[in-house]
Amino acid sequence: MIPGGGQPNMQQLLQQAQKMQQDLAQAQEELARTEVDGQAGGGLVKATVNGSGELRGLVIDPKAVDPEDTETLADLIVAAVHAANENASELQQQKLGPLAQGLGGMPGLGI
Repeated sequence: MIPGGGQPNMQQLLQQAQKMQQDLAQAQEELARTEVDGQAGGGLVKATVNGSGELRGLVIDPKAVDPEDTETLADLIVAAVHAANENASELQQQKLGPLAQGLGGMPGLGI
């Protein structure tokens, strides 16, 4: 809502949009540097992803390795990576959610 029913100050809107774009880029860079973990099988398999969801590491306890049952190991790996990605999604929401809400409040952006 524009006070007095006047036109929005375009320069001010552009500056606000540029600031939000810079804040968003900074948050995305921070997410790419932040690592989160997920685990499965009571910690037998641990996956590490960055805040963007990129798999960065995988640790498999030797107790999880049974040459006769590789299917269970595969399931544990998938579950650990899934858990890590869920944690990354939560982190993304914490970092980027407020910025996206701020963009939605700008006239004409409709995000």
